[in-house]
This record gives sequence, C-alpha cells and structure tokens, in this order.
Amino acid sequence: MTSIVIPAHNEARVIGRLLDSLLADSSEDETDIVVVCNGCTDDTARIAAARGPRVRVVEIPVPSKHAALRAGDDHAHGFPRVYVDADVVITGADVRALTDPLHDDTSGVLATAPERQIPLDACAWRVRAYYQVWQRLPAVREGLFGRGVIAVSKAGHARIAALPPLMADDLAASLAFAPQERLVVGAARVVVHPPRTWPDLIKRRIRAAVSTAQVERHRSPEEASARTSKADLTALLRREPKLFMGVVVFVAAAVVARRRAGKAIRAQDFGTWLRDESSRQT
Repeated sequence: MTSIVIPAHNEARVIGRLLDSLLADSSEDETDIVVVCNGCTDDTARIAAARGPRVRVVEIPVPSKHAALRAGDDHAHGFPRVYVDADVVITGADVRALTDPLHDDTSGVLATAPERQIPLDACAWRVRAYYQVWQRLPAVREGLFGRGVIAVSKAGHARIAALPPLMADDLAASLAFAPQERLVVGAARVVVHPPRTWPDLIKRRIRAAVSTAQVERHRSPEEASARTSKADLTALLRREPKLFMGVVVFVAAAVVARRRAGKAIRAQDFGTWLRDESSRQT
C-alpha cells in the first residue's frame, strides 16, 4: 500500500481540492492518506476529516513542516511513501505513475517526482515572465524540488529521514540522491499553483534564497547545488532569444530577493516562513 503524507498548516482553502483529486480515482486498499495538521487555527482538520475514513487526520500543536512530516511517518503504514504539499493538486492515477518505478528494486531509482503543470493565466505579467524562464532552467527541469510532491522507496526514505530539519526540505531531498537515483516521471503530473502577484513572488524567492543558503551550509562546496548560473541564462537566451525580457525579470527578482534575504541569512533566521497567500485563492 502506498502511503501519502500531507503536512498542512492552515490550508482550509485548498486541502479539499487535493483530497478530492486523490480520492476520485483510487481504491480504498490502494492508498493510505495521512493529513498532518500542524499548528492549525482554521478548519483544515475538519475539512480533511469530512472526506471520510480513507483520510486519517493527525493534529500536532507546533506549526512545523518538518515535525509534520515526521509525525506523518509515525502514522503511515506503507511504501512507497509520497509526500504532498497541501496546496498542489495531483490525482490518484498520477500517484500510481509516480510510484511504479519505485517497485523495481533493480532500477536503482530511490526517489521520484512528477512533471509540473503551472497555470499562469491569472498571474501578473512579471510573474508569467519569471516562470517562463524558471521552468526552462536545467536544475529546475532535472531536480525533484519545486513540485510539491516527492515519492520515495523504503531505501529512499531512509536517506531523507536522516536529513536535518531544513526550510527547503524538497531541495535537500532532491540533492540527497545522485542523478541516477532520482527520476522525474513524465507520465505523472502535478498542478503547482504559482503566486499571482509580484510581491507574493518575491516572498517565495526570499524564502528560496534563505532556505537554499541553509541547505548549502549542510553540504560541502563540491557537492551539487541548484543555483542558477550566468551560463545557464546565457545558454537559454542563445536557444530562445525571445525570452530576453523574461530573463530581465528573472534577474530582477533574484537580485531583490537576495538583498532582502541577506538579513535573515546573516542572523541565521531559518524559521520565518514568508507565505504566499495569492496561490491559495480558489
């Protein structure tokens, strides 16, 4: 049985759409769904519990994603194990496609993630321009992070369970596996709702800059990173010159975010979570 762990902190507006999508095309004996409400002050737990006995709700008082993931592990029954952010949407069929490679012990694949679908129609033009560049970057295409979903085998779980509590848990998990040990499954899709406004995009980028700095403090200099280089952007422009304005917007967002993240990084404040509410509009 595949266990699905969903950490949720005040996700009453979106938890229902995710659970409905997961439950619609999967059977009772196929998936074990655990929603871990961490430090919730809204109706997240009630809405999740209303989906019936196929959804088990665990409540913990501390608003911590890391603590929620560990609590989910304590209550989950099986493997492969799929960790899903509450604000994305993925179907039961996509979960099946995601976990199929993890059943093959000879493949060497320990972790998988789905392809992203990012709906940009409701976003401000600068947000659309940013994501048109971001989605084409090599590290973004190949890494397991930024998808809101990671699936692991039992051996893969042992690898990520040893990681320290980090803000960028998905980036740390992606970097924990060698390229041949991780796989982006083309047959699986997840809808990742982007920020709709420029200020909310900057919040996400500040959080990304701070959390990336934290992850890199736990890794040696020669280990892989997910940072974008000038060479990446130059190569992208050579292939697609029409993206020039998008690259300008991308660089502007990166500069603003890094400047604003500097204070938190110097203070080693890796606990303040700048939350984007615009992506949670339904």
